[in-house]
Amino acid sequence: MNTNTLEKMRRMKFFGMFHAFKASLETQTNQQYSTDEFLAHLIEAEWEDRQNRRIERQLLYAKFRYKASIEDISYHTERGIDRNQIMRLADCQFIGRSECLLITGSTGIGKSYIASAIGHQACILGYKVIYHSTPKLFAKLKIAKADGSYMKEIAKIERQQLLILDDFGIQPFDAQSRAALMEIIEDRHGKTSLIITSQLPVSKWHEIIGEKTVADAILDRIVHDSNRIELKGESLRKKKQQVLIENNYQ
Repeated sequence: MNTNTLEKMRRMKFFGMFHAFKASLETQTNQQYSTDEFLAHLIEAEWEDRQNRRIERQLLYAKFRYKASIEDISYHTERGIDRNQIMRLADCQFIGRSECLLITGSTGIGKSYIASAIGHQACILGYKVIYHSTPKLFAKLKIAKADGSYMKEIAKIERQQLLILDDFGIQPFDAQSRAALMEIIEDRHGKTSLIITSQLPVSKWHEIIGEKTVADAILDRIVHDSNRIELKGESLRKKKQQVLIENNYQ
């Protein structure tokens, strides 16, 4: 009978229950529970398994640049990071309020890592998240415009509750990319959230976007009442490279 029950659980894709029931039979721990307690144990195992699989699917779909976590963020004084601010952002209530987060600082200082860590936390909390390198995204949208899949790609972005645009402003926007950016920002404004990382200070974004009227419209939607993190100090990548070189000489 137990073998038959296990097979039905497996075929019904109750994998949490399957593994919990199988383990209890092998260890005889099911005898320690009352009927109600054992049922609650199986239900809890199934619930946790489904939650974990949902998070894994969302993390895979998000395609983060780094496997990052809030716990591993470095708070060295010279970086200018406020731990309390990071903890407030980590509860992801800014996503529920459809707010933007702008992370700026020089190359290699950890902007993408912090954005990915907050995005990872959002996935754990049940939000739909997608990460994009800004230059690659708009190159992809140009191809989509040519092959007729543009609206499908835009709709995919719009469905996400948090969009991360990494490396914003590495190259100036041309007319086509500027129009696509305006469409994305307009679709998300007041409805979903956005994280932008950039080597350039926000004061330089107007010049990078180009075309005054469009730039004004875009910046008005993403800068107003946004959360800001302005990173300082030397490149972390450069520091790690120096440590490796020094260790090789020792």
